[in-house]
Amino acid sequence: MDERMLTFIHSFDSEKPAYLNELEKYSKETNVPIIRPQMQSLLRLLIAWGRPMRILEVGTAIGFSALLMSEYAPKGCRITTIEKYGKRIPLAKENFEKAGKSDCITLLEGDAAQILASLDEDGAYDLIFMDAAKGQYINFLPDILRLLSPTGLLVSDNILQEGELIESKYAVTRRNRTIHNRMREYLYALTHCEELETMILPIADGVTLSAKRNGGEDEQ
Repeated sequence: MDERMLTFIHSFDSEKPAYLNELEKYSKETNVPIIRPQMQSLLRLLIAWGRPMRILEVGTAIGFSALLMSEYAPKGCRITTIEKYGKRIPLAKENFEKAGKSDCITLLEGDAAQILASLDEDGAYDLIFMDAAKGQYINFLPDILRLLSPTGLLVSDNILQEGELIESKYAVTRRNRTIHNRMREYLYALTHCEELETMILPIADGVTLSAKRNGGEDEQ
């Protein structure tokens, strides 16, 4: 979308807590990726509407999105977030502590594939936010589906790869071809999965919203 139009749209956004603005500023100064303003607005709306009590995030980074979700989640909501990059984990923990959110946000350290496989589906999640290594989304999907509650919502960020996904793989630099192929495979899996109803939204860097069909009744 045109930058002027985006600026106009974001001029109507409600103000975030000051500490989140500071984290956003820090991310820009240090080139640590966090979710974009459009994605922030969408998450806020989805949480206000769905009122999830259990949230799972795959990809913590410095903790910005987990903190954002915690600000708009209902009282008593528990957020579990997964991160394996050792240099960012201490900073995320520090940010949770400073914001007074350590009691409602649990950070699991390590490889997401192994951690997801170890989680118990009895504690199904009302909202799962995927924002980790894009080439791994397809590998995470079986456990994500297992962990998503029958009435839950799966939100997957950055699925358009800055527009590269519409290009032929031969038009993509060689080092990005694996991610390109795996993300296309992930989108195909989401949109052709009998368990899910999925919508692709061209906002920010692309996002998918996936819900289980019939509230998961077919699984029973």
